[in-house]
Amino acid sequence: MAKPCRILVVDDEPDVEPLVKMRMRREVRKGRYTFVFAANGVEALEMLSEDQDIDIVLSDINMPHMDGLTLLEQIPSVNPNIRSVIVSAYGDIGNIRKAMNRGAFDFITKPIDFEDLRITIERTAKQLELWRDALETRDKLTSLNNELGIANDMQQSILPRHFPKGDSYEMHGIMEPARDVGGDFFDIVRLQHGRFGLSVGDVSDKGVPAALFMMSSRALLKGAAIGSEDPAKVLFEVNNLLCNDNDSGMFVTMIYCIFDPATGDVCFASGGHNSPVIVDRHGGSSFAECSYGVALGMFEDLNYESSRFRLRPGDSLVLYTDGITEAMDPEGELYEDQRLLDCAARSAAKGAKEICADIVASVHSFARNHPQSDDITCLVIRYAP
Repeated sequence: MAKPCRILVVDDEPDVEPLVKMRMRREVRKGRYTFVFAANGVEALEMLSEDQDIDIVLSDINMPHMDGLTLLEQIPSVNPNIRSVIVSAYGDIGNIRKAMNRGAFDFITKPIDFEDLRITIERTAKQLELWRDALETRDKLTSLNNELGIANDMQQSILPRHFPKGDSYEMHGIMEPARDVGGDFFDIVRLQHGRFGLSVGDVSDKGVPAALFMMSSRALLKGAAIGSEDPAKVLFEVNNLLCNDNDSGMFVTMIYCIFDPATGDVCFASGGHNSPVIVDRHGGSSFAECSYGVALGMFEDLNYESSRFRLRPGDSLVLYTDGITEAMDPEGELYEDQRLLDCAARSAAKGAKEICADIVASVHSFARNHPQSDDITCLVIRYAP
């Protein structure tokens, strides 16, 4: 933003204010953020009424006088353009789900990982900036293309921009919408014990409705992911939540994996989604065996099945959507599975970012500028302890 992003931190713990000031001092000195503090929801509402420059509210849930969930309900009446981020205890899926339903843009868990907090604030501020740009220019829009361009920027802003990297692993993801606004997404969630939850999804429709359904699916998946260590149970919960409020009739194919960098173990479940590609260190590639399940949002109480495998040192894992395998050249021929396997195998010795780039470049080369009907999404884990 042109001016510092002003953030209201709402928490009744007295050590939160000095801790935030200390850990975020570099961002404050650089003029990126300014922080103000309140001890509960009542104080926060008073400050929001008096200070119209507050951009983001970072609020705990459990507080005296007025808790964070009640505060979330009150914020739109004071300033509907403020974005809220909830801080919750790890695994408190019930309150997190309530917070997302009441308008929270995102959440982080306690104990606070300040690197995760920085990324969350940056993503929230970027989305808010784009939203305000959309409000300022909506009266000047002269065509649907302009509206869709703004929607595309908003959609891209919620995808991960900073990818985890450690001594034994690295990750990277790409999503290219086919036209203006798409229905694909990918996400990476930090879990307990140094593990990561990775997801890739593909909504059945395209355009703005699909993008909205995609955002809802991503938020529900992120909330369910921190509440369960079984990918099958995560998909079960997300499916039921989508079915409960799905007047549009859309659905989403989805794959969710839990990756443990300490061992290379991957546990995953699929809801009608493409099988992951395992690329071994010797340059071979194959599809992981799994139970496909049914796409999410169609029928309630569907059971999903988790599968497991272990990445060996030097192996990589590729998650993707069918916008890759069903890409079409001018003659109508499809890219198909074998080309994906061959491309991944050729890139076996490269890093996660390079593998992503090689796959997307291979699809574009094959298509020869032929207009595509589907989004292209790829998410890669490179395991090299």
